[in-house]
Amino acid sequence: MTDASGPVALVDDDADLLHATTQLLELAGFTVTALDAAEAALAVVDRDFEGVVVSDIRMPGMNGLQLFGRIKAIDPDIPVILVTGHGDVDLAVAALKDGVYDFIPKPYAGDRLVEALRRASEKRRLVMENRRLREAAALAADGLPLIGEAPAISRLRETLRQIADMDVDVLVEGETGTGKEVVADLLHRWGRRRAKPFVALNCGALPETVIESELFGHEAGAFTGAQRRRIGRIEHSSGGTLFLDEIESMPPALQVKLLRVLETRSVTPLGSNETRRVDLRVVAATKVDLSRQDQRGDFREDLYFRLNVVTLRIPPLRERRGDIPMLFGHFLGKAAERFGRPVAKVNAAISDHLQSHAWPGNVRELAHFADRVALGLGPDDETKAVRAHLPEPAATLPERVGHYEAQLIRDALRDHGGDVRSAIDALGVPRKTFYDKLKRYGIAASEFRNGGDPDPQPVRGQR
Repeated sequence: MTDASGPVALVDDDADLLHATTQLLELAGFTVTALDAAEAALAVVDRDFEGVVVSDIRMPGMNGLQLFGRIKAIDPDIPVILVTGHGDVDLAVAALKDGVYDFIPKPYAGDRLVEALRRASEKRRLVMENRRLREAAALAADGLPLIGEAPAISRLRETLRQIADMDVDVLVEGETGTGKEVVADLLHRWGRRRAKPFVALNCGALPETVIESELFGHEAGAFTGAQRRRIGRIEHSSGGTLFLDEIESMPPALQVKLLRVLETRSVTPLGSNETRRVDLRVVAATKVDLSRQDQRGDFREDLYFRLNVVTLRIPPLRERRGDIPMLFGHFLGKAAERFGRPVAKVNAAISDHLQSHAWPGNVRELAHFADRVALGLGPDDETKAVRAHLPEPAATLPERVGHYEAQLIRDALRDHGGDVRSAIDALGVPRKTFYDKLKRYGIAASEFRNGGDPDPQPVRGQR
């Protein structure tokens, strides 16, 4: 669980009691600002104050009740705890009805104050987090792209602005789900090519015979089934941007042809001897480091150097955890709009999940989680929903292992948007083994594409 300790503005005109209470709260993990007058508290408390105010009621000048009234006018969601003498109980009860978070009569046990502060701090934390999410949702409505305040993201946005109008090929590196196509799209939209097509092709999603025709096009009769002429993706993108995702998966034979296209800026369709000039800008994306031989595999080094005019790296979500609330707010706002629902509030379970989860599927996984939250399905509810679809506890160890294994496969497919290649990489299993398990557990990868999240099906007995 998230630590509920946080900032505390402690107000008391009794110097000895102020010092002792400050020590008590600091030992409990709070960050205390000790103040000897209510007027001093107003100098440190504003609408962005992240913590709780604890104040004695009876003080010279402005008393605790008056201080509460002033704080309520600043932000009614700032929790105020009043410390009262015996004769002030009726005043404190009236203040509770007016919005005071809690009151503690003197003399009090230290753990009573600490416990009240922990609850109040947690409430304030959730209030502030929901405000930030609403602000991020408002930004989402304005179409703010590549959201984040991490230095690496700020530099990336600045670089994209600088090179958007330059006719240079770009290599985008990033793990699955980090937003490589978003970067490519921004390069297109922020540059002078935006009026022409943005053409995308996933090199790992099509067999070699199909991808060659898709890229280069063909003439009628070029091969069996080619009944009419087809303009390839390269030619169609002329004047605009050609985005080649998972470039590392391109078959070696096609790498040679693509290299020639990049060098000559011309294309020859299948079944034709005609060479056609193209105004080409290529943005290629890869989830591996092509500069390293151990990761490059059979990807041609000369093609890597040709693409590597400008290389942009997108950091994984774990390297910019501070951006998670803002990103989540963006996706939550989009999901609420898509599903026709109000923007959901974040509770403690959701907040803890956002902060503690590793997010191996990066931004894509976070977006899918926001969809589930928008539909009213949080982390705890999701677990219950999964368990509700499972059979009674298995009697044998193989059956129990099967249930767990099937759920891991579903999670990997969901986190990677149904991308089988990425799921296989994430799970670290051979392709044949993966497909055998899909068949065994009755899992269809296609159901996880486009944000799909099918209900888990009971796992049958092991073979």
